[in-house]
Amino acid sequence: MTAAMNSDRQQGLDWRVVIFSILGFWLFYVLIVTLRAWVVGYPGQIEMAERRGYVTGAGMVITMLMWLVLRRFDGQPLWARVVAAAIIAMPAALAIAATNYYFFSIFDPSGLLEFEKDVPPEDQPTMWVQIAELGISRYFFLIAWSALYLALGYASDIRRVERQAAIYEKAAQHAELRALRYQVNPHFLFNTLNSLSSLIMSGRADAAEAMIMNLSHFYRTSLADDPGEDVTLADEIALQRLYLDIEEVRFPERLTVKIDLPTDLETAKVPGLILQPLVENAIKHGVSRTAKPVIVAIAAREEQGALIVTVTDTGPGVSGVDDKDCHGIGMANVRDRLAARFGGIARLECGNGPGGGYCVRLTLPLVRRG
Repeated sequence: MTAAMNSDRQQGLDWRVVIFSILGFWLFYVLIVTLRAWVVGYPGQIEMAERRGYVTGAGMVITMLMWLVLRRFDGQPLWARVVAAAIIAMPAALAIAATNYYFFSIFDPSGLLEFEKDVPPEDQPTMWVQIAELGISRYFFLIAWSALYLALGYASDIRRVERQAAIYEKAAQHAELRALRYQVNPHFLFNTLNSLSSLIMSGRADAAEAMIMNLSHFYRTSLADDPGEDVTLADEIALQRLYLDIEEVRFPERLTVKIDLPTDLETAKVPGLILQPLVENAIKHGVSRTAKPVIVAIAAREEQGALIVTVTDTGPGVSGVDDKDCHGIGMANVRDRLAARFGGIARLECGNGPGGGYCVRLTLPLVRRG
């Protein structure tokens, strides 16, 4: 990513754009001048067109040389580039004017300029006056091209800044997602160690050993994933199944797990460990607070092009909680991760179920892994 940003920062206006702008300006110039000469009815149109071609070719070369000097000011403030263009255009305009004067006032192998000999010498402007007059008109021509060049360069700078901002924003989002993802692991480990301590204190060594093995398998699986990358819904639910296996050791008589994952949604992409706080919440509020059997269910479905994942339990529910509220550190983590990853597209909704228990509903964009 750093290499890409450095490369983007050093890149100026594409040379092909510059060449095409120069060619376009001069071809437009020669077309207008030729049309004017034809309308006015100047003699020797073919000979004039040939000379005009020489001047146009020389003008293109001089303009390109002007660009080679002007490009050294790329990256400078806009006012400095404008001043540089205004100064550099002066000698360039005089050089084009001198070239034009030579081909149309001195170089005359075919006698095209014989009609000018009828004009008394005292009535003819001097060479320097003619070059100065031509230079002024060519100066404004070059200023017009310079304005186009600066506008294109400025637009290129804006696009480059926007690309860099997008890269930085993506990097910040990735770092935020990693930080939020790493918050899940200590929280989960704290709860699991508490469960493990309870098993040891109650003398259930076999259950504690089984929990340690499941815990090892859980962390080996979860740590193998990149915290900033999405995983398939099938992998995410399989990871939660490992966690629930750990909790089944703790609550062998009270916890029943049900999974409803349609085959066509197995490859749907979700943030890694996004369901972990929801499942922990179901264990904390649904299973541990009652002596009755509790069903913890994870279900997924597609609804109007969105992915809906619910985690429900048949426990006692949570008193004093609004249907749309999601309290606790774990729920806040999920909400922040959804905001960082999807903006306002994803939603987290929590509340007591109409028939009892508690339900947490995730609404995510449905994106399948290709």
